[in-house]
Amino acid sequence: MRKRKPSPKRRSGCPLNASVEMLGDRWSLLILRDMMLRGFRTYKEFLKSHEGIATNILADRLRKLEAHGIITTKRDPADGRKLIYLLTAKGIDLAPVLTEMVLWAARHEETGNQALVRQIQNDKEQFLAAVRQRWAEKTIRSTAN
Repeated sequence: MRKRKPSPKRRSGCPLNASVEMLGDRWSLLILRDMMLRGFRTYKEFLKSHEGIATNILADRLRKLEAHGIITTKRDPADGRKLIYLLTAKGIDLAPVLTEMVLWAARHEETGNQALVRQIQNDKEQFLAAVRQRWAEKTIRSTAN
């Protein structure tokens, strides 16, 4: 059995509460979306996302996601002053959760990116397999550098 990191003090032992305390704001979820679907890995890429996250909020959310073990960082081999942000195994395990959130919103709200919604609706398992495959390839490449 895998040893887990000690959890920070939580309001309750409820699993949903733990999830909300780690991911309960839109910016964290959008950062994860951009990493999974758009392949974002740098601070500058996150800032260019069309939702317009402020730099102080982005820095805070990246720190929190890293503290919770959802993402990790490594130095950019091309410029050691910069960081590259990578999803951990814990982070990529959120892909099915985000996928279900996309489907839920598309079912109940008027949303854009219908091509993505149709792709997920047509073959959710294949979509998730492709997301995991891209993550695995990026993880292998980044550990080789």
